[in-house]
Amino acid sequence: MSHAFDTALLARLRRAEGHLRAIVAMVQEGRDCVSIAQQLQAVEAAVVAAKREMIQHHIDHRLEDRLPEQDAEGASLAAELKTLARYL
Repeated sequence: MSHAFDTALLARLRRAEGHLRAIVAMVQEGRDCVSIAQQLQAVEAAVVAAKREMIQHHIDHRLEDRLPEQDAEGASLAAELKTLARYL
């Protein structure tokens, strides 16, 4: 991965980590279940988004480079991988 992407990914993950620590504190404080569930949903969405971006970046910068550019089947495969990665 590129340094710039690594930095952005780490920033996303650190924000999610901080958010998760706040949720742990909410549980320890005995906060209500609905509030905790809402915050857990937000952390889960942030982690899923980070995972999706990492996979897309990998396809764009590692896998695509290995596929023959002139090969229509290779281009089709790269496009299919990108589409599938959105559903992860």
